[in-house]
Parts: sequence; C-alpha cells; structure tokens
Amino acid sequence: MKAQVIESDRLLLKPLGEEHISSAYVAWLNDPDVIRYLESGGDYSMDQLETYVRNVLAQDIYFWAIHLKESGKHIGNIKIDPVNLKHRFGEYGILLGEKNEWGKGYGKEASIRIIDYCFQEINLRKINLGVVLDNMAAFNLYKSIGFELEGIYRSHGFYNGKYCDIARMAIFNPELKI
Repeated sequence: MKAQVIESDRLLLKPLGEEHISSAYVAWLNDPDVIRYLESGGDYSMDQLETYVRNVLAQDIYFWAIHLKESGKHIGNIKIDPVNLKHRFGEYGILLGEKNEWGKGYGKEASIRIIDYCFQEINLRKINLGVVLDNMAAFNLYKSIGFELEGIYRSHGFYNGKYCDIARMAIFNPELKI
C-alpha cells in the first residue's frame, strides 16, 4: 500500500480501506451539497461504494481517509492521484463529507499535511488541482495553502445546471530549485 498512516495536530490520515465502506460515506456521495462541484457522486449505493473502494485498493494509490483524532470519526478523504513519477507531479483531490465538520479547518490541515508528505517522502516537485471557479471557498482555501493559478479552462465543466470555468492550480516543492 502506497499510502501510509499520517498524523497532524487534530487528524489521523489512514489509507482508505474496506473499513471505510459505510452508510455515512454513501450518504456523502448522495448529498447535493457535498458533491456540488465533484465529478463523482449522486445516486450511489453501498454496492457501488464497495466496488469503488476495492478498485482504489487494487490500484495501490495515495488515498487517505480523514479521521478526527479525538473521536476516530471518518469525515472525508484526500488523495494524490494520478502520480507521474517521471515528471514528479501528482493530482490533488479532497472530499469533506461530514457537513457538520465544515468550516473547522480540517480540509486545510489535511491538505497541508498530505502536501508536505508528498514533497518530503515521495519527492514530488509539483502538485496540481482543478477547481470550479464558482466554488470560491475552495479556490480561496487552495490559495491560502500556497497553490497558484496556472490557467483557466473556460466553460469547461457542467455543474449545477450551467457550464462553469475550471481553474488549474499548482503548488511547487519549495525544497527543489526549478
């Protein structure tokens, strides 16, 4: 398994596994607020989630379940996939499914810890992401972490009944001279 257990101040990031298949996770994937700007989700079943998690495990990718240290509760997921080792970059994605945990800084905390891990342990030089520009909260979060805008795909994706611009952002490993 590529993903290792990683800790931050308030979080425990565990490799995604079959123990994470739950009705709560399915509920996240069917919640319009949670999946509003995601490529996946909607009309999910427990069987589909089971298949998805097994596919993740078979691919052996950098994919973590985000848990609160204090309670052990699974509140979301974060991944760096795909990873291109030749060019040394990876694609970032995050899902915070537990809406009652939104706004507490867990997404930022998990993101910073995973990015640091990828730069220090995997020796990536760059991490990329795409964000729907209508999702300004996410865009501003990524900017606060250190992601920089690299470009905008105009009317690139269909979200919430309309075509939206997608920002491509990246953060570079500060230890590597580019």
